Amino acid sequence: MFVFLSKLLPVLIYPLGLSCLLLIAVFFLRKRNRLRTALLIGIVLILWLSGNRWVSLSLARSLEWRYLPQGELPQADAIVVLGGSTEPALSPRSQVEVNSAADRILYAATLYHEGKAPVILLSGGSIDWQPDSTGSPAEEMAELMKMLGVPQDTLWLETKSLNTYENALYSREILDDHGIKRVLLVTSAMHMPRSVALFEKQGVEVIPAPADFTVTEDGWNNLFSGSIETNIISIFPNASSLSLTTNVLKEYFGMAVYKIRGWM
Repeated sequence: MFVFLSKLLPVLIYPLGLSCLLLIAVFFLRKRNRLRTALLIGIVLILWLSGNRWVSLSLARSLEWRYLPQGELPQADAIVVLGGSTEPALSPRSQVEVNSAADRILYAATLYHEGKAPVILLSGGSIDWQPDSTGSPAEEMAELMKMLGVPQDTLWLETKSLNTYENALYSREILDDHGIKRVLLVTSAMHMPRSVALFEKQGVEVIPAPADFTVTEDGWNNLFSGSIETNIISIFPNASSLSLTTNVLKEYFGMAVYKIRGWM
């Protein structure tokens, strides 16, 4: 039930979901014109600001740049990769496919081939009630890792976790079984602050190895210094910026809930 509520409740406070709730309220407040007007203005502001490129990239940067790469990564006892970058091999797909977070898999495979660690722990279970739920993300990542030349006998799979807290909890159990304390943690840069805190709470020594950056240094430096045409376009809301803002809010919401529960 906690997993279901953790997926449902945030949707209602993300920009799009919150705007829909406010629109429903406007529908029922037919005789309170001032309140209706205020709510409508609020809806426009929520969607405009959330879909603004300047706002979304600024929010993303606040998370992604907390663990910027600082030279070459040191060696560790294992590489831990968090799920969320694959799509199951369901028709008409001919094989497991990747989504926008696929850099996690590519970067982890690169680190392995560079000799940074002898094994890779793939963490991620499947939620039964979600659509397209078949094999676990850990199993899907393993298929892709083998395509990238990572030997099967170097892949450890953690297939029980349903959220980031459980990623850390169940991964730590496997690591403890092998006497491993120091790991390279690979996940999306935006997801890294929450992940590091959770793994460290479990007593794991973490070396952050972020991938899947949204905000680059060149992109940030040029964000407010583009042409007039570019700046005008950036002011107006768009779907990709709204999605990015939502993802950032998801991370901050997750960190707040996890802190309240004492998980980080």
